[in-house]
Amino acid sequence: MTIAEGWGSTHAFWKKLVQVSGYEKMAREENVPLVAMDDDGVFDVEGEKPGKPLRVTGIESTTVPTLLLPKILAEHLEHGMFISAPKIKAHRFSVVSIGVKGMQGTVMRSDASPAFHQKWRMHEELSSALALLKTDREAGRKAYLDALHAFSDRMVDVLEISTPDVVLAEGAPAMGGDGFAHHWPSAEDVAIGGTNAVLVDRVGAAILGLWDNADLARELGGHRTSPLIEAAAKRFSLDLTSPKVEGNGKELLERPRPVHFVSMSGFALHSDDTPAEVAPGRPRAAARPEADADAGAGNTSTAREARAIHVESGMTIDGQIDDAWKAAPVTSFSTDWAGAETGIETRVRFAWSRHALYTLWELEGAGVNVDASRPLEVERAKLYEEDCVELFLGPDASEKTRYFEVEVGPLGHFLDLEIDRAKAKKQSDVAWSSNPRIATKVDRDARKVTIEVELRARDVVSALRPGASLPLGLYRMEGKSPRRYLAWSPTRTPKPNFHVPDAFGTLKID
Repeated sequence: MTIAEGWGSTHAFWKKLVQVSGYEKMAREENVPLVAMDDDGVFDVEGEKPGKPLRVTGIESTTVPTLLLPKILAEHLEHGMFISAPKIKAHRFSVVSIGVKGMQGTVMRSDASPAFHQKWRMHEELSSALALLKTDREAGRKAYLDALHAFSDRMVDVLEISTPDVVLAEGAPAMGGDGFAHHWPSAEDVAIGGTNAVLVDRVGAAILGLWDNADLARELGGHRTSPLIEAAAKRFSLDLTSPKVEGNGKELLERPRPVHFVSMSGFALHSDDTPAEVAPGRPRAAARPEADADAGAGNTSTAREARAIHVESGMTIDGQIDDAWKAAPVTSFSTDWAGAETGIETRVRFAWSRHALYTLWELEGAGVNVDASRPLEVERAKLYEEDCVELFLGPDASEKTRYFEVEVGPLGHFLDLEIDRAKAKKQSDVAWSSNPRIATKVDRDARKVTIEVELRARDVVSALRPGASLPLGLYRMEGKSPRRYLAWSPTRTPKPNFHVPDAFGTLKID
């Protein structure tokens, strides 16, 4: 038995990696060789040269015509057993990184020297696509998808050439996020084993909530899971609908899984009960306690649809989360206007009666950067220059360009106006009034703020019809340096801009 690992850095760094991870100590205690599949001009010329790059013939017409394989891998493919042992994790480019994406560690290319340092050529179009995203969003997204499709085809070619006999994927814990700097560990420890790398990836994607995901499809050109999995299934004529799964972990697939995915193309997907982000080396979060479910966490809405429950007698506006509010679904977000994860969470609930629309905001990480000397009873001009939350509500789904904007600060300052962004108008009516009642609660030590608002304007109340779906935007301004522009429905504009009606979500009136 040989333990081998391949990556794109120097052998000196590889030696540090195996020390820090404990692999060096384990291999020594078990008397098992531990080798690097690299060719930096030092390691590959020692001993039996396990990292020596070997040419693969007969692949000139594939997407990887310059592919080389490490000598140790070629030997085991020919007359041994190849066990792939990847981590179960989300990946900022390939969506998931398990069996198929893990094969990138075996890749060498003859395009330049050293060959092991050419792994980036598997996604060589990516850099230009990311640069284009900054200047032309639509063209950049197309280029990004083209790069992802090219990468998928190349990785499937590699998989076809160096197919593992077994994939044993480790998720202790499985890791959502982006695979690099942003981490959301699973509450459970899970392992997935199989003799088909593509089926292991399909089950692993489901564990990460990234299989048959409609929100992912909306952001990623129709792909409901990793394009690598889809490309491999097409190549090998695999039916991924209902793979046979055995073991005590299969029950995890019988209920919706938490989703935490941060894409390098500028969007993020999260379950509504998003836990705090975990930095590398930090303990992972425990499962949410049952008590949290009583607060509405177990009754959360989908990614861009919020719900307003009906309350016959209205709500008491006192800044408290009473029992009436605990029955309302929670809509939460921690992304900014560009869709990037910030780790700053905002939770919002809605209720309605025949007299008003009610909203309750819970702000985490609040700095309360406001001018407390300004009066609360007078409408506050340019409130958006300080910390505040913003509610955009359209009274008519067929006329998204007309909507109301209500800004509320953590101490109760407010600004409200009516906006019409139709091409011929683009008007703002600051004389419009939401007729608000506001109460807030501030805990400066815990950096938490609760904002409760009652909107009694006739224009708002008349739109609250049972079953109605109203255009909705939820936003928050936080901090001075850096200034955060948080958004439930990211607008993805080059600069922070919330006034993008096409990006609005929906408020469902129960």
